[in-house]
Amino acid sequence: MTLRFALYDLDNTLYADSSGLMEQINDRIGLFFQEHLQLDAAEAHRLRQSYYEQYGTTLAGLQKHHGVVETEDYLTFIHQLTLDVLLPDDGTLHVALQALPLQKIIFTNSPREHAVRVLNQLGLHDHFEQIFDIRAFEFLAKPDLNAYHTVLHALNAQGHECVLFEDTMANLAPAKSLGMTTVLIAPEGTQHPFADIIVPNVLAGTLAIHERCGVPLNLAA
Repeated sequence: MTLRFALYDLDNTLYADSSGLMEQINDRIGLFFQEHLQLDAAEAHRLRQSYYEQYGTTLAGLQKHHGVVETEDYLTFIHQLTLDVLLPDDGTLHVALQALPLQKIIFTNSPREHAVRVLNQLGLHDHFEQIFDIRAFEFLAKPDLNAYHTVLHALNAQGHECVLFEDTMANLAPAKSLGMTTVLIAPEGTQHPFADIIVPNVLAGTLAIHERCGVPLNLAA
């Protein structure tokens, strides 16, 4: 089995969840619910979480249960973020990505402009040849299987040729059903039936795939 493509999720995968950036996004989503659905903060939080768990994105839940939501307005509203909480890579992930002998792709439920801003803030933009965002999937986001098929079709790839780096457990099962290698970014001690590799951060995951590719990388050398 030969890997050709490394599919990287963006948020809480390429940077640590301790940054608080996703908390900013969740706060903005909650505020959108409060302002547009006339909910208090507690009910907005409950409904946001429920939609995310049921549909993979809160936007999908909004569109299913609350009529037409102007998608671009929603995406713009929730991504008004302060990115200085993200520290630029110290060079180690840069080296690991540069040496990884696979085409590196961003596979995210966020919009492209957010992905570009994050990658630029981290100093990693040049490593990724393509960005597949929520618009590329016509808003049928991960874990919807159509999102994965969209990426495979565009890359002219088979599932077994891809490794997926993810922090969201629900997004692993569709990848495994297509034959992808899966790397879960999660705290030490986490277990998951659809994760081939479980590591605490994206650097460790990338180094593990170096091993799988037969080109181990020693960053201490």
